[in-house]
Amino acid sequence: MSVLPLVFTSGWASGINAYAVVLLFGVFGATGLTDEVPAPLQRTDVLIAAGLLFLCEAVADKIPYVDTVWDTVHTVIRPVSGAVVGALLAGQSGSLPDLAAGAVGGSTALVSHLVKAGTRMAVNTSPEPFSNIVLSTLEDLGVAGIITFALFHPVAAASIAATLLVAGAVTVVFLASRIRRFLRRRARGPAVSGPG
Repeated sequence: MSVLPLVFTSGWASGINAYAVVLLFGVFGATGLTDEVPAPLQRTDVLIAAGLLFLCEAVADKIPYVDTVWDTVHTVIRPVSGAVVGALLAGQSGSLPDLAAGAVGGSTALVSHLVKAGTRMAVNTSPEPFSNIVLSTLEDLGVAGIITFALFHPVAAASIAATLLVAGAVTVVFLASRIRRFLRRRARGPAVSGPG
């Protein structure tokens, strides 16, 4: 079961930014900083694709409303990425069945993705764009930090990821009314002023 904390943490991080997870694992493995990274994540084509998609996400994720569209598209991509990375990590160590690891990685990625998407919808109700930029930058730094930490201290990193996941879910529940107002306003379209 020793790989489970790393699978859980990578799943959490994949729900926030799947491309950063693949890119970081690949770079750490290719440079020899760790031997925990499966060979498929270290391939040059995988690194190039992950790097380009990470750059696209880094831009799209900082633009109000574009980030919501991006998150909608990634409702499938992030959990699948979390499942694949989890299965690869388990296959590397052999301490967990690949299918179970994929389920842990994918389900954790889905929950953290839903927390991220819900939080970003609430942030988009703010009229200024700076909160998107700040939140997106914090997410990117958080993913980089937690993945780096997880490679060397997987249990501690998993504890942090679990705490962040629970705190995020509580925050989304707290912001649910704001999110509902945002969705209602978007469904109605722009307000039309009356004569006068």
